[in-house]
Amino acid sequence: MIDKFCAYLTKKIRKEMPEVDDERAEVIMYGLQNIIGELPKGIIILIIAYILGIFKLTVISILIIAPYRSVSGGVHMKTHIGCIIYTLLLYSGSSLLGKYIVLTGNVKIVLAIWIFCMIMIKLYAPADTENLPILRKKERKQKQILSYIIITSEILIAIFIKNTTISGIIIFGDFIQTLTITRIAYKVTHNKYGHEIYA
Repeated sequence: MIDKFCAYLTKKIRKEMPEVDDERAEVIMYGLQNIIGELPKGIIILIIAYILGIFKLTVISILIIAPYRSVSGGVHMKTHIGCIIYTLLLYSGSSLLGKYIVLTGNVKIVLAIWIFCMIMIKLYAPADTENLPILRKKERKQKQILSYIIITSEILIAIFIKNTTISGIIIFGDFIQTLTITRIAYKVTHNKYGHEIYA
């Protein structure tokens, strides 16, 4: 339904602006799908989080994980339902794990997670997709450096913050997000790294 609506809007734009070629129309369509698709998805996720009694924690989780995800990249689901389930698992799943499992006392586990994340960033970040490839070397390098900075800053906050729930959300959220940039995650979700296809 969202795809049909976006196709209709793209058609209208092309009618009003004849200079828009097929390639630009595809970019417009993709942008509309993301903008229009994100709103209902966000509302559904927050409603489910409210029903589960973790609305506030899910919002905190989004604020913590989203900056890292925006620079490190990761898989994208092919359907809107898949995307809702995946996003719910990432944000609300991290909230539930952070609420019920305390990791801050175990520095070895936290350190192991940080080392794992750093290695995965080195190997895969920024993990782009076919629909949104990152081809410029400078942009890739900047996003990789920002990934290192954000993950290190957040893990340090997780170690020193007194609130064990928020600490857990940071640790689990960053770990799960890092898993989404790996080659295994891309194979499981049938994604392809954009820079490998278009390079």
